[in-house]
Amino acid sequence: MARVFITGSTAGLGKAAARTLLEEGHEAVVHARSAERRKAVDDLIERGAAVVVGDLSDQEQARSVARQVNRLGRMDAVIHNAGVISGPQMFAINVIAPYLLTVLIERPARLVYLSSSMHGGGRADLTAFDRAGRGGQGSYADTKLLLTALAFAVARIWNGVFSNAVDPGWVPTRMGGPSATDDLRLGHLTQVWLATSEDLDACTSGGYWYHRHRAEPAPVVEDRRFQDDLVDGLARFTGERVL
Repeated sequence: MARVFITGSTAGLGKAAARTLLEEGHEAVVHARSAERRKAVDDLIERGAAVVVGDLSDQEQARSVARQVNRLGRMDAVIHNAGVISGPQMFAINVIAPYLLTVLIERPARLVYLSSSMHGGGRADLTAFDRAGRGGQGSYADTKLLLTALAFAVARIWNGVFSNAVDPGWVPTRMGGPSATDDLRLGHLTQVWLATSEDLDACTSGGYWYHRHRAEPAPVVEDRRFQDDLVDGLARFTGERVL
């Protein structure tokens, strides 16, 4: 039995992952951005899930989320599922929060970062931190490129931790919209598998996965210098260093 924390788990893929974890006999720690949104996971709490609350668009609240998780005890895995496709807080939620939680949550055995096939169209532009400081965000693809590179950086530098990125597909969630053509069920199962399975394929690191098959990420994701520059930028932006 594994204990798994899932960010952004009041709806969509995050809630589906938490539900599957509970059905399989694991412990799930779910996350809501506010006390109001917490009501959306009452059904999971009734089934034994623990819950933490905090708005990941705010660095101090992200730090609070990390503290709440650590008070519950060490996680076996963390699924960085929370994300938004647009809006003024996109960079904070899609890039900064996963980094802060990676830094501040007691190191688990497995880390899963939700990427997107759109990361391939992102710009490998680390001036994103300067733009974010001025209120600029870049594109969704930019944020997913940076997040995927972070997953690969952690995989390379943290020995003994399985760190992977997952493309869940274009699925009909609130973010994906009703026109999405991919399988919603398959959209979350790879995350659960990477977080809990003892299959040899799941016990690996530095992969970019789509429906339990390795795929090829954008080439810059595997560039060590870019990874190091990204981590340095994140450390400067947040004042926290993970690697």
